[in-house]
Amino acid sequence: MVFQPGSPPLSNGRFARDLLQRQVVKLVQLQTPVSEGKGTEPLHQMRVTMRRLRTTVVQFDSALQLPPAINDQRLAKWVRRLGLARDLDVLRERLEDGFLPQLPEAEVRALRPVLKQLRRERQLAYGHVVEVLQSRSYLEGLAQLQRWLKQPEFTRLGEQPIREWVLEWQGPCLASLFLHPGWQVSSAEGEVEVLHELRRRIKQARYRLENLSAVEGAQTAGWIGRFKQAQELLGEFNDLQVLQRAIHDQVPGPLEEVFPQLEWLLVQHQRHCWEQWRELAGDLLPPSQRQRLWRALLPRPWLARSWFLVKSGLRRAVARFG
Repeated sequence: MVFQPGSPPLSNGRFARDLLQRQVVKLVQLQTPVSEGKGTEPLHQMRVTMRRLRTTVVQFDSALQLPPAINDQRLAKWVRRLGLARDLDVLRERLEDGFLPQLPEAEVRALRPVLKQLRRERQLAYGHVVEVLQSRSYLEGLAQLQRWLKQPEFTRLGEQPIREWVLEWQGPCLASLFLHPGWQVSSAEGEVEVLHELRRRIKQARYRLENLSAVEGAQTAGWIGRFKQAQELLGEFNDLQVLQRAIHDQVPGPLEEVFPQLEWLLVQHQRHCWEQWRELAGDLLPPSQRQRLWRALLPRPWLARSWFLVKSGLRRAVARFG
């Protein structure tokens, strides 16, 4: 989606409809390879596409009159069903491709039951994926969305030009992003859930920025890249901890005694990942960087001036009323 100078204003609703169209087309293309179990990549792509679809539906909800079957609760359920199988793929690939080649033969042999259990759990999770993709709920929901795309219905807000509403479509997600307590965590000990929730928030912010990149041009490209890096670092750190717990649950005795080399590798990778994350968080948190993000969202002089006036008014109100 590229804006041409002098072209008619694109409405909020039409912009969101075009995003949904591309996401639905990709879901339909992935239906067969995922259902037939043709490798792990199609499932990964379907999960990402479903997440993006959910983000678009939530982000532009007030501009669209979607079918009842397409709502955040149902989309979240589909994402969860796809997610378990994909998470097991990630753990197995990380163990087999990342760590096994670096282990002594004795540890490799001892890990075979663990790998066997991961494959068994993945097979069960994949069965749930197929159930979802063949379910009446999923197929009817997808069919309703496809019919809506041919004859979309918008709210009054959906009929208005998107260039006049860019900040509002971004604001709710970005306004409180840096207030999340996960940014302030100095040690991961006991903070796994907080960091995992921060990763989800960063991912949502990234997807929303990407949704509007056609409007914003190159203004937010750098921030999209930084958020992607942050999401990947926190995701890798979480995956390593989950893998460590999964192995620990299946071995008799402390992990450092049963698999000393594997335990050392896991700890080293977690430490490296954590150091990279804290360095990136330190680069993103200063006021100058956060203000740079808002300036990227306000590239037009008249809009930037309006935002400055709003902030000035808020400062005066705080000074007056305490």
